[in-house]
Amino acid sequence: MIDRLYHLTPLRNLFATCVVAACIAVLPMAAHAQQVVVIVNGEPITTLDVVNRSKLIQLTTRQAPSRQAVIDELIDEKLKVNFAKRYKLEASDSDVDATFADMARRMRNTPEGLAKILSAQGVAPYTLKDRIRAEMVWQQIVRGKFQSSMQISEKEVASALEERKKDEKSNAGTEYTLRPILFVVPRRAAEGAVDARKRDAEALRARFESCDTGLRLARSLRDTIVRAPVSKTSAELAPALREILDKTPVGHLTEPEVTAQGVEIFALCQKKEISLDDATKKQIQNEKFSAQFQEHSKKLLKTLRAGAMIEYKEQPKEQGNVQRSSRNTR
Repeated sequence: MIDRLYHLTPLRNLFATCVVAACIAVLPMAAHAQQVVVIVNGEPITTLDVVNRSKLIQLTTRQAPSRQAVIDELIDEKLKVNFAKRYKLEASDSDVDATFADMARRMRNTPEGLAKILSAQGVAPYTLKDRIRAEMVWQQIVRGKFQSSMQISEKEVASALEERKKDEKSNAGTEYTLRPILFVVPRRAAEGAVDARKRDAEALRARFESCDTGLRLARSLRDTIVRAPVSKTSAELAPALREILDKTPVGHLTEPEVTAQGVEIFALCQKKEISLDDATKKQIQNEKFSAQFQEHSKKLLKTLRAGAMIEYKEQPKEQGNVQRSSRNTR
């Protein structure tokens, strides 16, 4: 082998030289893509992380974020995950994948389809999963630390309810009782399995005339699960979903949707008018709880930032390209 290398023709020598030169030219580009922007408690955030997150934010908000806003979001996520580890709280890959799949389902898509959409926009799917993971553990932390102070009194809810009723044109809402029916598609199933299960779901829809007889029929089908009843008020549902349910006759099924577990449809077993008080009380409680959660979350993050080692490895462009390393100045 060594002898053969020594006897390369001039043309082959030239080719080898070009290949080496090309490799050398690529190295700085790859290094730049992975250049460290910030180190948070010993963990790096790279330029690639910043680019991916920037594209994700722009995709979801339709607005171009500033570079510093993107870096701040990534720093906060590192702090959230690191702090959760102190309490031995971690979001498993399966939990993150399930939430990712649920997002896809709400978009009437599959996890693979959502990943393709992200990739087509230049966003690595792990970027969204990193955000999901951080928020999952952070919710557990904030709820656990501040649970006692995040209580909402009946008096607060009643007062907000009265204000809401003054602004509402109608004092009534609708409560829907649903029975989810899942046509299971095993992981790594053969190609075409999802389409086959869609056909099974459509066949059931054609025969489904009431919840009494239809649910019994559904239970008799192969690899089909009838879940427990779910009750939702019109105030709790997104307008698009509310429109679907309003168009679905009682005792019939919604159109099939592909989920992470298979193909799912919903039997609408009951639809009844309820007072605004019942329809919006839970919504008000959720809104107030969310406001308290955000307040405690901001305070805790501010504390974590104050005690963290945040080392900036680059200067903003307007200040030049000199690298620096400093203690957190926020």
